Formats: sequence, C-alpha cells, structure tokens
Amino acid sequence: MRKYLILILVSYCISVPAFAQRTVSDAIVHYSVQVPDGQPNAGAFAGSTMVQYVRGVMSRLDMNLNVVNYTYIVNTKDETYVTLITRNTDKYLIHVGRAQFEKDLKQYEAVKFVDKPETKRIAGYTCRHAVASLVDGQTFDVWYTPDLVAENRMYNRRFMNLKGLPLEFELLLKGGGKLKVVATSVDLSPVPASTFDVPKGGYKEISEAELKQLGN
Repeated sequence: MRKYLILILVSYCISVPAFAQRTVSDAIVHYSVQVPDGQPNAGAFAGSTMVQYVRGVMSRLDMNLNVVNYTYIVNTKDETYVTLITRNTDKYLIHVGRAQFEKDLKQYEAVKFVDKPETKRIAGYTCRHAVASLVDGQTFDVWYTPDLVAENRMYNRRFMNLKGLPLEFELLLKGGGKLKVVATSVDLSPVPASTFDVPKGGYKEISEAELKQLGN
C-alpha cells in the first residue's frame, strides 16, 4: 500500500507543472532593448525600451528606439490596427484595414518555433529557449515562459504560435542585424481601456503607400 501511495505522489508531483500555466487577459510587460557587441549604429539604440500592453481583444506595443518611436494599437476582433510614428517633430498616423491585417497574419502563421533544452529566469519567471524560423529563412532566438499564456493569442502576431509569453527575443532589423529585447517587469493587473485610445489630433494621417515613401 505504501508503495502505491509513493507512486501516486510522484505522479502528482510530475503533473503539477502542467496545471501551473495561467491564461491572462490583461498584462503589461516592460522590456529593455540591448544592442549586441559589434552591432553597427549601436549608439543610436542605447537606452531604447519597449512596452507591450494587452487587454482582451486589444493590444498595444510602444517601441521607443530613440531615433524613432513606434506605437501599434491592434484590435484583433475587428482585425484592424493603427500605427503611430514619431520622428523628431514629425508625427504620423496610419490606419490599417482588414485586408492588410489578414495579409500580415498569413506571414506570421507560418512562423515555426522549435524548443531547445535550455532554461533561465527572466523577470521572475522560468523561461524556455526556442528558435523561430521565418518563411524567408531568417531565424531569431526567443525565451518564453510557459507559465503565462495570453488569452488573445494574436496580441502580438509575431508570437501567435509560441507556447507562452516571450520575455526575451531578438528583433530583426530591416537593414540587417538584430536587437535583443529583454523583459524587466511583468504586471498582470487590469489595463485601463484608455490605453488603447487612438489620438484624435496631433498626428498627420497618411496612407501605407506614403509611409513606404518615408522609408519606415
């Protein structure tokens, strides 16, 4: 009898981590942006930060890259998003409709994450290492915690196939090279709805075609 009790206890202990996963509807994750050694233009990105906000079907990503700031406000229910760009004194707003949203989605649906054996602690959470492969052959490293899973899996479509919340990852730059983004804090408190309000003034509204002409 004692032998069976030990077996049951061992089985329970092994299975406990599977129930430790928490699905979250609200979250704020603060990240620091680090430039790997030898990266060109490293000084331009020094002190850069990112903040990811999630509340139900809404999400917002603020990227302060010093030389330029980006904000993406995404409504996954309507399948639309707004891009805000601030560069020096220039401020632009771009509305993106469902057609482009779905086009982007197909690209991110194809991203594959392969788990690696390494683990480490980031912002108080145990994270697993994974390597992401893009359709164009590029790869980037991700460290994610399987303890937290966003209820809205498309809050950041880049990670929609990831089995947890990314707390460290590489950000691929258009001109080549990578930035390392590392979480400094995770807040699971309710996020105010006003966080996702689109500014009614102060920005010049432009089209996606005009945005490309600006070189962003």
